Amino acid sequence: MKTITSIENIYQSGKFGDYQSKNKEKLIKVSEVKNLFICQVVKYKNLKIDITNKNIDGLNLPKELKTCTNSSTRILWIGPENWLVTSLKKDLLLEINNNFNSNEFAVTDLSHSRAVLEIEGELSNEVIKKGSPLNINDLKEGNCANTVYNGITVTIDFIKDETKTVRFFALRSFGESLYESLTDACLEYGYIAK
Repeated sequence: MKTITSIENIYQSGKFGDYQSKNKEKLIKVSEVKNLFICQVVKYKNLKIDITNKNIDGLNLPKELKTCTNSSTRILWIGPENWLVTSLKKDLLLEINNNFNSNEFAVTDLSHSRAVLEIEGELSNEVIKKGSPLNINDLKEGNCANTVYNGITVTIDFIKDETKTVRFFALRSFGESLYESLTDACLEYGYIAK
């Protein structure tokens, strides 16, 4: 069975915006991230349990506004005792359910309820500034934040400083709007949709 993403019917590959006189390496790259396992892990309030020994795919749960990552999994802190887990491993939910007692943690599979878009390029921060009030000057690789982008609630994950790679998570129902907002913000700089 083929999964259909929220932007599959409007997503177009190619070069767009003011790209003609620019070096291809300088253009912003926009892509949809597909086939990603996503789940939310939340510790129930008022429980006095130590989470320092809890881990997922060998990663400890990160501190405020941080991420923990390995080659296949990222864990984002998205609120007090609340984490978003993304992974290329489709069977990670089984490990999480085995390691996190359902009387202490709520584990929810969000894989099909999120639209995930990624931008990459030296002007990525300028694209974020066009739609979000978030002060991104101090944010770097390994940081994440919940904010809005042109009125759409998003989680932004700063993946890599070297290539200025940033990932946006939004509710699936806002996928088309987020895609159109991001690509519209990229037009001034020129972008490549992969």
